[in-house]
Amino acid sequence: MNTLSTLFYISMAAWFLSEFLYKNMLKSGKEDQKNKDKSTLNILWLAIPFSIASSIFMSYNTHFPMAGGSWILYLGEFFILIGIIVRYVIIRSLGKYFTVDVTIRQDHRIKKEGFYKYLRHPSYAFSLLTSLGLGLYLNNWLSLLFAFVPPFLAFAYRIKIEEQALVEQFGDEYLEYRKSTKKLIPFIY
Repeated sequence: MNTLSTLFYISMAAWFLSEFLYKNMLKSGKEDQKNKDKSTLNILWLAIPFSIASSIFMSYNTHFPMAGGSWILYLGEFFILIGIIVRYVIIRSLGKYFTVDVTIRQDHRIKKEGFYKYLRHPSYAFSLLTSLGLGLYLNNWLSLLFAFVPPFLAFAYRIKIEEQALVEQFGDEYLEYRKSTKKLIPFIY
């Protein structure tokens, strides 16, 4: 096993472990408005493991390479690591306002600085970058499709639910913020 594949397995373990810890440690509290989630957390926890398993399965059982050479493996691993690390930084920057379930805290405020100056959902964007990195690392078009599309659809549904809750809570303030930012890709989408 070479250094890159060792790093890949370590990063996959770190990804899973970090998401598992987030899920178990960053849930809403008793005083929070918890009825907002509409099963988005459960959908994410079905979509992401499915996407990882199916993309790896496709890489072993089909041959549809995206590129020759090892550069795509390095690019994929780079995206995986950046996605994991920056998502962690973003979650830390939200502090007590980050929960894994869609929740409005009693003293909740809209964060508009840092990554949130450009994106309304940077945590999801960097999670999707990790998924994209997995698909690139596996260097298979079907793997890329399975690595990226299920989490993207799950996050798209979650964003819809989350933004409904934020509009209910903050009204015009959130609508104005929404006009000046993008969902997942700065200046584009």
